[in-house]
Formats: sequence, C-alpha cells, structure tokens
Amino acid sequence: MVETKKGLEWIIETLRKDQSPDGSWEYPFDTGISTDAYMIILLRTLEIHDEELIQGLCRRILSRQEKNGAWKLFYDEGDGNVTATLEAYYALLYSQYYPKEDKRLRAAKKFILAKGGIKEVSTFTKIMLALTGQYKWPTFSPLPIEFILLPPIFPVNFYSFSVFGRANLTPIMILAAKKFSLKTAKSPDLSELYLNRDEEDPWIRSNEWRSFLSFIEEGIQNLIGLPDELHRLAIERGRKYMLDRIEPDGTFYSYYSSTFLMIFALLSLGYKKTDPVITKAVAGIKSMKCEINGLPHMQYTTANVWNTSLIGFALQSAGVSPDDPMVANANHYLISRQQHKFGDWVIHNPNSLPGGWGFSNINTRVPDVDDTTASLRSISRIVPPENAAWERGVSWTFSMQNDDGGWPAFERNTDSKLLEFLPLEKAEFLLMDPSCADLTGRTLEFFGHYTNLPRNHKVAKKGIKWLKKDQKRDGSWYGRWGICYLYGTWAAITGLLAVGVLASDVSIEKAVKWLKRIQNDDGGWGESCHSDVQNKYIPLRASTIVHTAWALDALMTVSDKPTVEIRRGMNYLVNSLDKEDWTMDYPKGQGMGGAFYIHYHSYRYIFPLLALSHYEKKFGT
Repeated sequence: MVETKKGLEWIIETLRKDQSPDGSWEYPFDTGISTDAYMIILLRTLEIHDEELIQGLCRRILSRQEKNGAWKLFYDEGDGNVTATLEAYYALLYSQYYPKEDKRLRAAKKFILAKGGIKEVSTFTKIMLALTGQYKWPTFSPLPIEFILLPPIFPVNFYSFSVFGRANLTPIMILAAKKFSLKTAKSPDLSELYLNRDEEDPWIRSNEWRSFLSFIEEGIQNLIGLPDELHRLAIERGRKYMLDRIEPDGTFYSYYSSTFLMIFALLSLGYKKTDPVITKAVAGIKSMKCEINGLPHMQYTTANVWNTSLIGFALQSAGVSPDDPMVANANHYLISRQQHKFGDWVIHNPNSLPGGWGFSNINTRVPDVDDTTASLRSISRIVPPENAAWERGVSWTFSMQNDDGGWPAFERNTDSKLLEFLPLEKAEFLLMDPSCADLTGRTLEFFGHYTNLPRNHKVAKKGIKWLKKDQKRDGSWYGRWGICYLYGTWAAITGLLAVGVLASDVSIEKAVKWLKRIQNDDGGWGESCHSDVQNKYIPLRASTIVHTAWALDALMTVSDKPTVEIRRGMNYLVNSLDKEDWTMDYPKGQGMGGAFYIHYHSYRYIFPLLALSHYEKKFGT
C-alpha cells in the first residue's frame, strides 16, 4: 500500500506558506557561485562600495568550496572545475577581504595551476578576464562587429543566432572591437596563474573556424561603404540593439550575463560609470538577488513565471480548486504577465501576434514556448477557450513550430549547424535554439489535453514524426533544458500519448523498457549532469525525488495498473519528500551542458506533487 495523501497535504501546505503576496512563488533560480563572483568583480570595477553585499557573496562562495580548494558545478563532477575555481579565486581576491596568503585561496591557486592555469578556463571567462585587465584580447576579433550588418539573405547573419546568443554576443563583439579593459587600484594581480606568461593564447584553435571567419569577412567586404564608416555603423547598431531591449528594471533582457557585458560595452563606448543607464542596470541585477540558507545569491534571472505556472497547474491537478485564494492569486499573477510586445521572435515568425509568456518576473519581450504552455495549463480552468488571452497564447505557441516539426524555446528555425564553428565552448547551447524533445513533448501534451486540436492535424503529425525520429537507440530522449535523458523521455512519452500515440507503439514500449532498466535498487531514479557532457545517459548512483517523479509520471501515463516499478518508485518518493541531503540540491536543469547548471528550488515540490496526484487519480491507494 502506498500512502500518498499525507505527502500531498504536506506539499500543498508548504506551497501555501511560501507564496508571495503578488501570487507568485519566488523560489530561487540557483546557478552556483559564478554570478556571485561576477557581481563582486563588477562592483569593485565600478567602484560601488556595497560592502554588505560583497561580504555576503564572499561568505556564500567560501561555503561552497571543496576540501581540496576547488569549486564544482555539481556534486559528482570529480575533483573540481577550473573555470569555477578561478572565478571564485578572482572574486575573493578582488573583494579585498581575503589575502593571497589565506589558506583557502592558496588551496584554490594550487588547484588552478594543477589544472593548467588560467589559460584552461572557458572562453566566456577569458572574456571577463580580458575586459577587467587580466587577460589579453586576441589579436583579431573572433567575430567582427561588422557581422551585425550582414543582410538576412546571407547564409549566416545576426538573426541566425538564438536571442540568447545575440544578447551575449552583441556586447562581446563591441568589447572585442574596442579591445576594452578596465582595471582599478584594487584590481588583483593574477599573473601567477599563468604557467607560461609569454606563450600567446590564440583563443581560437580550430582551422574550421578560421575558414568560417574568412567566409564571414568575405560577406562583410561585399557591404557597400567605407571600412571606417561600416565599423562605426556596426558599433552604433550594436549599441542600439542593447538599449532598445532594456527591460523596465534596467537589465538587458533580464539576464545577468548579457547585462554584465552590456555595462562594460557601454563603458567602452564612453559612458561614465555613473551614467543612469549603467546605474539602473546595476540596480536591476541587484534586484534579482535572493537568499539561500541565510546567504545572498545573485540569480542569473528570476524564475517567478516558471515557478508559478508549474505550481498553479500542479495544485489544480492535486484537486485544489481554482477558486482557492492560493490558486486564484497565482492565476491572476500569470494573466498579468502575458506579453504584448513584438520581440525578436517576430523575425522568423512574422505572421503571429504576441501572446506568449516569459520566464522571469520582469521579462516583457522574450516569451518562450515552455513558459507559455505551462501558464496556459494553469489558467485553463478559469479562462474559457474563447477568451482573448487564451486564444493569443495558443495561437502564438501553434505558430512557433519549427519547419522540422519540433518546437524550440525562443525562436523558430534558429539551428544553423554553421554556428557550431564559432570559437565558443558549447556554441550549440549558447547560439542555437533547435527543436528539442522536452519542449516538443510538452507542447504536444498541451495541445492534446487542453485544446481541440484533432489528433490527425498536420501540426500534431509533424510533431510526432519529429519526436520518433529524435529518439535515441536505447529508447530514451535527450532533454535540452533539464537533466537530461530522464527529463526528455518523460516529456516525450507524455506528449506522444496525449496526441493519440498508443502505449503499444514501438517507440513508447522501447522508452518504457529503458526507464524500467535504469531504476535504482531503492526504487528511485537519478541521473548525473555528466550525461550532458558525454551525450549519453550517465547514472547518478543515487536517487533524487525529482528524477523519480519524472520517471513515475511517464510510467503511470502508459500503465493501466500500478506495476511493480511504479509501486517501488512511489514508496521511495513518499518516504523521501522531506529529506535533506545533497540529492535535494543536485541540479535538475541546465542552460549550457558542461558549464551552466540550475538547481530549481521549486522542483522538489512541483514534480512530486504531480506524480502523487496522478497516482491518486489513476490508481487510488
């Protein structure tokens, strides 16, 4: 017998207690210590003396240090991550609260040098080091700023990138063109982290990239105008692109990294440190600060819409009435966050009106497919189908299907393979927005259960065809925005069944066999972030309640009765809801495989709540 009612009640009451006055849930979007380190570096560079924040961020960074002096991106990463360790080391030194002789900093330095020194960090971190005077810019720009002027008919142009790629690359191209760097009297000296200071780091080691760069330069040479005029025009277009997309809170697209880079790009163009655009941008990223275990964390962005849409839907799935103040306030908040502006998505999708939802509390111009279907699920019980908000949201989601049949996150058909030649690690994550199984599966699930889309409609048929083609040999699907194959497989199975694919279909049966095969001895499931790095399923060697909830939900969708695997999984889940160990903090989301992982503090409630309520509805206890 599986006892689910107590678990359901405990989660519901916890969520009721944690809801914010505006109806949203502000659970942290926890991305480790990188943004904390960058905030210290930014404040010191701008000579903003927010000592309370700097000291708090230092304490958080130090609280995450391993015994060997390193920092990790995730629990089982190995002995540490050289990029994260250098960022932490630099920030702690720049804070001026910790001397180089501090034993914790000495241990960090020893780890960095053992891993090859400063030249082994990621390209993005090298850019940060270059613009703060700790690293040489390459002799030529990895992507000329004139690239922004290439016409849409050119095979690769500015709008070939995903919106996330443009947001980060625009200031980077300006900074590289200016070879900008800014030191202060308090800048630390990182020269001892070079194993060979005289050795030139070309940044770009790929012959394919050099060939690709010559192709781009050829396109630039065909632009009409004198080189100096074109250069000035490109710089101005880049500046205008950034300023036109500043959110009401002052941030550039509400992302930490793009706002950080924009501030330095504006400084390179002659803006003063005290310019209102820069001071408002700093205030904007400061406003994204949250508190975790009594210490400040600079969130990469806020996750209010995502948290609230998933929680609102999960609560209603668990039987909480739409009239309950908790749900009513959540849905009121969501309706207020529907977007009405045309964003960059219109470039590749010119025939749709706005109507999507974004991820963060303040985002007004970057809707995404996942947040849109999640928000629509939550408001579906209170908004009739003929309602304008509902119609706009459904229509926008419908229009975002890629030509290949799948769904992207932000923009249609931004998946040019040529972009992989760019000299950035994980360019496929940063620059491209291809169809992916998690988004395609959940979008099909939404259309199948919440709209009147006929099952033989061409949109559904194209989506089904894409998902079946995307399935891996072992039966799993790769989930782009979560960890990882468990995430994608859950979304694909539930999506396919919602639009009429039978449980007896070969693709479903293969996926179910895979899920059963990887169940742990304790009844749960767990997947390592190493899956992203190795491009195959890597077990975590421990179970997590979120991975278990995804696997259970998928298995319950295809089962008429509670199988042995389902019962074992549910026993693990109900007995682990309130445990506190490293598995509860393990990342379940990612933005850039191998580099950027997300611990959603809301997931420990959302997905177990869904799994428990689906079990209750389907099988009872």
